[in-house]
Amino acid sequence: MKTLGTASAAPGEFDAGRLQVGETRDGSEFGLPVAVLNGAAEGPTLYVQAVSDGDELNGLGVVRRAVPQLDPEELAGTVLVTGIVNYHAFQVAEHRNPIDDTKMNRTYPGDESGTASERIAAATFEPASRADLVLDLHQGSTSRMINEVRVRCGRHHRLHDECLELAKVFGCGHVLDQKGPEGQLARAAPDEGVPTVDPELGGCVGFDEESIRYGVEGLFNVLRHYEFLDGDVDLEPQTRAQGFDRYGSPVGGLVDFRAELGEEVAAGDVLFEVTDPFGRRKAEVTADDEGVFWRSRRLPQVATGEYVCSVGTDVDEY
Repeated sequence: MKTLGTASAAPGEFDAGRLQVGETRDGSEFGLPVAVLNGAAEGPTLYVQAVSDGDELNGLGVVRRAVPQLDPEELAGTVLVTGIVNYHAFQVAEHRNPIDDTKMNRTYPGDESGTASERIAAATFEPASRADLVLDLHQGSTSRMINEVRVRCGRHHRLHDECLELAKVFGCGHVLDQKGPEGQLARAAPDEGVPTVDPELGGCVGFDEESIRYGVEGLFNVLRHYEFLDGDVDLEPQTRAQGFDRYGSPVGGLVDFRAELGEEVAAGDVLFEVTDPFGRRKAEVTADDEGVFWRSRRLPQVATGEYVCSVGTDVDEY
């Protein structure tokens, strides 16, 4: 039997249940929705989770699209899934856990006696740490962003090559290979010897079908390449960025972008202009270095110094 929370599946079976974490403010117990797909044949274990940030729903879209397509009778090994990690934030459609005003993906490996977020992190880190591979499905919040995979362990980490291979197998086409902040699952799990990546599936409000499709294809690429499922995967070259340039607005006003997501830009290329409400240009912002136009804000209005966009830098192919 393979278990996760109350979900328990014999070889060749599927089961769904709850991973109990604590109680809500009215004293009711709550649990995260989890599932176990126990393959009919022996094999490795993949742990998948989504909605670490409460408004990042494309990963949940991947889970609900992919899980019904998986037949445990055809599976070698085990797939463990937590469909919604940030329970409290999901309920109110917010990014951070409103119980402790914390970004969940800064609390790993967690603390089972700690804050609300730390307890959830500890509960979900347990299945991650007993897996052979981990996919932590994210998106660029509600910003506009290309589909990419993030390798967050750092280029000097002993598992860097394994994490980079996992990112290439997932195959979004773009990879950010940059050490992440402390407390990210994609940093903490490699320290336990588990290759882990953080697919960032676009950015939107609600579900984005194109990004969900990338995620479903990426999940099945991983399942085939690592022999959970039969089939081959053609590994295509990925565009890798090893740094980020972030740009804020020098003035307040309304933004007009001059670069498109995924477009290559050169130093000096205009990234965006800012106008007043009457269309008169107030500022023009250009790229400091060559790179790829990676991410941008969704709403046009900005205040002085407010974030506008990011360019992936130190770009190569691998």
